[in-house]
Amino acid sequence: MKARLPQNGGGTASMQQLAQQAQKLQEQMEAITDELDVKEYTESSGGGAVTVTVTGKNSIVKIDVKPEVVDPDDIEMLTDMIMAAANEALRKAAEEREERMSALSGGLNLPGLF
Repeated sequence: MKARLPQNGGGTASMQQLAQQAQKLQEQMEAITDELDVKEYTESSGGGAVTVTVTGKNSIVKIDVKPEVVDPDDIEMLTDMIMAAANEALRKAAEEREERMSALSGGLNLPGLF
């Protein structure tokens, strides 16, 4: 069985339309990426004793530590609280990026696009 190609040139129009849709999707993805790259996410741990702020580019921009949790004899607890807050803020940033991109792509798995 041979494949039939459209005789009226409709295939070319469809390809152009598909290319335009892909270009629009790419532009929307870039806009979302730019927006999320500068967005800040803040999380705390230890009941608010440690607060960490990160950007959507996974950069830590601020760490606040309440003086009362600084115990020279228990530095390990302080570092654990900093890591917990930082990891949660980074997870939150990654989760929002994934949600926004999935919504844009309609749930399609498009490897290499994001």
